[in-house]
Amino acid sequence: MATSSSKPAVEKRPSDQEIVAQINSMKQEMNAIAQKLGELEMEKDEHQLVVDTISPLEPERKCFRLVGGVLVERTVQDVLPAVKTNMDGIQNIIQQLVAQYKKKEQDMEAYQKKWNVQIRDQ
Repeated sequence: MATSSSKPAVEKRPSDQEIVAQINSMKQEMNAIAQKLGELEMEKDEHQLVVDTISPLEPERKCFRLVGGVLVERTVQDVLPAVKTNMDGIQNIIQQLVAQYKKKEQDMEAYQKKWNVQIRDQ
């Protein structure tokens, strides 16, 4: 009868090129997340500008909203809640992306520590 050993398998160290490729891949993912965060922050700022501009107006005043490339006539009372809802949704996505970015950053640091990798600043 063969007995199985209860030793955990030791993970084989990847080659230097594989480590560099993995770190570069992680950096690219982090850069993509950061770029998307920048875009969403700008969009949120635009929504905030619209909210600040139309909030003091009377609710029955005519306003226009761009929906899917079509300019639609509405009233302030119709548009304001929709813009606020969109802005809240964007804010939630921003929070999720920030959490993803922090997780990727921690994963990269753990990977560097695991394989004793130090990155030189250029």
